[in-house]
Amino acid sequence: MRHIKLTLAYDGTDYHGWQVQARDRGPTVQGMLEEAWHRLTGERVRVTGAGRTDAGVHALGQVAHLATNSRIPADRVPHALNSVLPPDIVVGEAVEVDAGFHARFGATGKTYTYRIWNHPFPDPFTRRYAWHIPYPLDLTAMQQAAGALVGTHDFRALCATGSPVRNYVRTVFACAVAQQEQLLSITISGNGFLYNMVRIIVGTLVEVGRGKLNEGALAAAIRSGRREDAGPTAPPHGLFLVRVDYSNQPGNHPPS
Repeated sequence: MRHIKLTLAYDGTDYHGWQVQARDRGPTVQGMLEEAWHRLTGERVRVTGAGRTDAGVHALGQVAHLATNSRIPADRVPHALNSVLPPDIVVGEAVEVDAGFHARFGATGKTYTYRIWNHPFPDPFTRRYAWHIPYPLDLTAMQQAAGALVGTHDFRALCATGSPVRNYVRTVFACAVAQQEQLLSITISGNGFLYNMVRIIVGTLVEVGRGKLNEGALAAAIRSGRREDAGPTAPPHGLFLVRVDYSNQPGNHPPS
């Protein structure tokens, strides 16, 4: 049995998220990859992703793994998969790893970027990949508010209501708010993220940028632990999973 690590990108617009659903609610990225592998090899495998991105969320550097008896060389796997995958899912790299590698549980960090088109009029070329905000945003206020996220905190106030998670403590390594002309980006990295956490952070920062919340809003929400003290959840289509990081622990390297 061989173990293959995949790095891939996808446009999540037409997918019901990463994970195969118990009920058929529409195509998923995981389902498309598993079906593509079956078409290539005849095997039914489970492709496990590092993050279960929601419907409409995109990825530039999603990581996944699978176990296979196929003899397709790892360096040929991207070519083989891309020949049968739809054009909005592209495998950029495949490497053979040992059995200890796990795309989800072995991850030590993730980086997401959220994009906002900040202009009075929408842009037809970013409408699928950025949240259109037509009113002015105070970039400096948003940057100052974002600083409260860095560090290890209980982030329950920034988690979607009803999440089954028991431990709300996460560590945020960095959060940067930048703007280039009309395109504003919020990039956040950490050791893990709660359900809808990044989108709630973005929604809160936008309220700060509008002047609806003050610059201490995120810090206050973290202290209170109450979801109602944070802003709304930003729509999914501006969010990108940029990168997943792994340590050099056993299992995260090619087999010996």
